[in-house]
Amino acid sequence: MEGEGLGGEHFLLERFPPHDRRDLTGKPLSPWRKRCYAWPKDFFKSVFTFQPVEITQKDNMQDQTLKFLLQRFQEAGITPRHQLGQNFLMDLNLQRLLIRRAELQPTDIVLEVGTGTGGVTVSLVKSALHVVTVELDPQLYQLASEELFGCENVTMLHEDILKNKNRLNPKVLEEIQRLLEKHPESEWKLVANLPYNVATPIMTNLLALEKPPKSMTVTIQKEVGDRMVASPGTKDYGSLSLWVQCQADVEIVRVLPPSVFLPRPKVFSAIVHLERNLEKRNRVKDLEQFHTFIRAMFFHRRKFLRSELLSAFKGQLTKPQVDTILESQGLSAQMRAEELDLEQMLRLCEACHASVSAQS
Repeated sequence: MEGEGLGGEHFLLERFPPHDRRDLTGKPLSPWRKRCYAWPKDFFKSVFTFQPVEITQKDNMQDQTLKFLLQRFQEAGITPRHQLGQNFLMDLNLQRLLIRRAELQPTDIVLEVGTGTGGVTVSLVKSALHVVTVELDPQLYQLASEELFGCENVTMLHEDILKNKNRLNPKVLEEIQRLLEKHPESEWKLVANLPYNVATPIMTNLLALEKPPKSMTVTIQKEVGDRMVASPGTKDYGSLSLWVQCQADVEIVRVLPPSVFLPRPKVFSAIVHLERNLEKRNRVKDLEQFHTFIRAMFFHRRKFLRSELLSAFKGQLTKPQVDTILESQGLSAQMRAEELDLEQMLRLCEACHASVSAQS
């Protein structure tokens, strides 16, 4: 079947076998596929908002992936959506590094957030026992369903990974739990090129689970990775640093330039690896309590400790009581939260709550 598009381009609608193909949910796939063969001169300028990538001889691997992505997007009529934080990693070597650093075992269950075109997913299913991959965009979900057709050890969920900012989607967690109960010898891991706009809440909420992933290997904004590995006294040090470091060992594996993504983001990215550390995690007596405490301590970064504590425990601790607590911890009232390391922050949290409990 032949036709003409609104922009003057010609296209062919071709039927492709087999005619009874279905996606992973059992929904029949369309037997028709649009193939464009004469695009208007300014098509890419009007459809995509990214800057063109200069291809050199050394970029041959990247070039092949760029061509593949553009072809697949053209066929499916997809435009990357900035509001969903979509930036597709198109360097195959970096995709392999992401998966290699995850150190997947044949018994592992993997959670991938942001299926995209299914390129990384295809590699994950070769290394893991089972992959649960979550995609919010309906067009990408359909596209990935075609790419993953026939893969028996993958579950595709057309869902938002987040129920809200402070809670993960229970449907996703239920599927992970079902697989863990079916395979009690398995561990689960997060491996993903995370959407930029939800990377932080996804990771912080995963850490808050009773049984968090054994590891998280992700591509995220470099500035978020910097905050996770930051040391006391630095501009990046804050509640995220403490929340991650009180439960896991964290490293920045590789810094990624904007040119390896489609479309190009305005910032640098990084592959970051978190490894669960049960010894650290067990040191925190009440995770929810500590999380609330450190967020309050960095709510106003430039405030002194005394002021921060009085605000955090308003109506519960008086100024003399706060001063007594600080003195018992060997801390000055004129210090700031960013000067305290993890151990000092844990002790201060415990001392404050102990003082509140003693009054009740």
